Amino acid sequence: MSNLSTLVAIATARQEIKKSRFLAVAGPVPDEAAAKAFIEANSDQTANHNCWAWRIGQAYRFSDDGEPGGTAGKPILQAIDGQSLDRVAVVVTRWFGGVLLGSGGLVRAYGGTAAMCLREAEKVLLVDTVAATVKCAFGDLALVQARLEALPGAQVRVQSFTGTGAELIVSVPEDLADGMARMVADLTSGRAVIKFSE
Repeated sequence: MSNLSTLVAIATARQEIKKSRFLAVAGPVPDEAAAKAFIEANSDQTANHNCWAWRIGQAYRFSDDGEPGGTAGKPILQAIDGQSLDRVAVVVTRWFGGVLLGSGGLVRAYGGTAAMCLREAEKVLLVDTVAATVKCAFGDLALVQARLEALPGAQVRVQSFTGTGAELIVSVPEDLADGMARMVADLTSGRAVIKFSE
């Protein structure tokens, strides 16, 4: 079971350090394409630097966007990892204020602004789920659907109809999958067919 969280919505934080302005924007991203789109949408072309990082499972990327190597993107990624977050992208934009911060100052500024933004953001625990297809007769459909929707963390994603009944595509928390299968079998006296996706 995962003990990682992701963000519920986009969050922002601002701070000024030695006349340079920093703006962090963080948001949930389901995949790499969404992370790239988030970075592009939240980068300000009038700013001096748009440094960023994202993590999706084992995959991650970061960019210093012209700042000295290792002083911006990596500290932002460390802020994401330090708060046990996944499926998150962060862009920290800097408007240069005329005072050089030095390598240590940049690491603290970028990492600190990202961490402040992430600390204040609303989070939700990521739950490992499995997908299942449930085929049942019309006579069993209402009861099966009601019980599935009452199961914590379970969601009926797609419902389609056949000549004899319905086919439901369900996502269910991994640790409840066996119990869900037994429940559906019991409710339908074994008439329903349940198949878990690989």
